[in-house]
Amino acid sequence: MTLNIGQRIDGRYGELSPQEQRAADFILDHMSDLAVYNASELARLSGVSKATVSRLFRRLGFQDSAEVREHARALRSLGAPLGGPGASAGTPSRLAAHAETEQDNLRRLLVTLEDGRLDAAARLVCSAQNVVIVGLRNSYPLALHLRQQLVQARDQVRLAPLPGQSLGEELAGLGPRDAVVLMGFRRRVSGFGDIVAAIRRREVPLVLIADSSARKYSDQATHWLECPVDSVSAFDSYATAMSLVNLLATGAMGARVRESRTRIAAITSVYEDLEELEAPW
Repeated sequence: MTLNIGQRIDGRYGELSPQEQRAADFILDHMSDLAVYNASELARLSGVSKATVSRLFRRLGFQDSAEVREHARALRSLGAPLGGPGASAGTPSRLAAHAETEQDNLRRLLVTLEDGRLDAAARLVCSAQNVVIVGLRNSYPLALHLRQQLVQARDQVRLAPLPGQSLGEELAGLGPRDAVVLMGFRRRVSGFGDIVAAIRRREVPLVLIADSSARKYSDQATHWLECPVDSVSAFDSYATAMSLVNLLATGAMGARVRESRTRIAAITSVYEDLEELEAPW
């Protein structure tokens, strides 16, 4: 398994000279910017010589700063967190860049939805006999939130896999009258393609929600909803994904307004019987 630059630094940190450690510390604290720095800029910003930076790169197994930048871009495209405790996240320029990236993500999502695919996915989720929402790793919180919203509008909505359980028992028995909503954001499990194939073999309609790295699976989905997760920070951003969850659940509720209102009223009545919710006043 190829180690990323952070792991290489951690593994050899004790062998580095004090000046090399200084440069390495800067790299670890600013990995989200590593893809744009050359050796001269890294030397200036970390307060060491360019020769020290070049020597550090060679000790870590890189030929030059160009290879390091390419390595950093590859890590970011895979969704690997880049950054460290010293990376400044709250400066005005960082906050402005963050806001602009989030807005751009949302704009890009909304453009792709103009062809009616969101409404088609909502109608499928609304009309299916059973709906199973699958989310693993980073996708699990999104799947959980979608399930919580959909269950307000309809019954027979399940989340899979449950903690400590597997997917087989959740997918068994599903057929063409059911639907699976599969979240597939990057850094997916290695068997993600097998999950897609298993769903399709059973002829279960599939709504696939993921970032652009999952396009290779899009032709196997009944409805493909691509959601940008670009970020200027160390981690992918799921703000736009949460907006998409909101839109999908709202669309499903709107497709069966009377049934949804009846179910919401019934749920509210149970809330009151159990005194589960804090009074709003």
